[in-house]
Amino acid sequence: MKYSKNSFFLLLLILTSSCSYISGPEGFFPETKDKFFDERLSPDLKLPSSDAAINKDDHYPPIREGIPSAEIQDIPAPRQIFSSGESNEVQLRRLGELMWVYVETLPSTSWPITKNYFEASSMSIINADPDAGIMLIKYSDSLNLKITIEHGIKEASTEIFLSLYDVEQDVSLKQDPEFVQEELEKIVQFFASSASSFSGTSLAAQNLNDRKKAKIFNVNDQTIIELNLGFDRAWSAVSRALAAGNITSNDIDRDNGIFLVSFSVESESSSWFSFLNFNDKENNDSLLLGESAEFRIFLKSKNGKTNILVESLDGAKEEAEALLSKINELLS
Repeated sequence: MKYSKNSFFLLLLILTSSCSYISGPEGFFPETKDKFFDERLSPDLKLPSSDAAINKDDHYPPIREGIPSAEIQDIPAPRQIFSSGESNEVQLRRLGELMWVYVETLPSTSWPITKNYFEASSMSIINADPDAGIMLIKYSDSLNLKITIEHGIKEASTEIFLSLYDVEQDVSLKQDPEFVQEELEKIVQFFASSASSFSGTSLAAQNLNDRKKAKIFNVNDQTIIELNLGFDRAWSAVSRALAAGNITSNDIDRDNGIFLVSFSVESESSSWFSFLNFNDKENNDSLLLGESAEFRIFLKSKNGKTNILVESLDGAKEEAEALLSKINELLS
């Protein structure tokens, strides 16, 4: 019994010492609950005397009242701006003294590329409004550049315009064609060289995608294409569309905004019977191609917009609708 008591106390002593050996200050798992008593305060963080080194560029626009923040932030999306294997056109276009950069991509994807171009240049961005598609750029102490990004006539296309502003008077200056062309060519080169390195889109500029320059609607049982363009650009756009669709222009009255064209609409007789040689070659060709009819295409401009209407000289309303639909397809 005496030995049992001695053994018990000996075992208790060993266990107590082993706990100290395992969790004591020198043990395998030392206690750290009182470690904070040994901590020392670090010196206060000091900001640079000059804020020149601080990047003040806020990549996220301020939250405006009533607008969810998710709609006004630039958040990259997991898709490429330019898809490989397609001819994504970037070019400088000109109509008289009017010049712009044409890009085959949506404005919401053109916006961050354009913004990045000016951020990487020696110029500085004074203000950028992705919802309006406008950037104000400080070019020099006396000159600002106004960059306007709009949806093009074609589906999923962008048009980038540049205008000059006097800093002191805050008024638009007369355009200098050579200067504007030089600056726009730099943007073209930047877009072309950025095809493989840029991806993403701007949620803040998503509204620009909905502001298409071409719309089609019906007024008083008359189908109309409305172009958000002045007469000169609208006339040029329709001329290119007719040429691209091989639609023959028989006469042109630009002063009154009229094209007289011939357009062949496939007739209902051009069906599966057309391959049979029941008629001679001339009649068979007529069945295949349908009868060619003449139409007037009217361009009417008002308040910076131009409406396109089509009238059949034979009074065939369905054929006039078919030609207008073809023009709309060629424009987009």
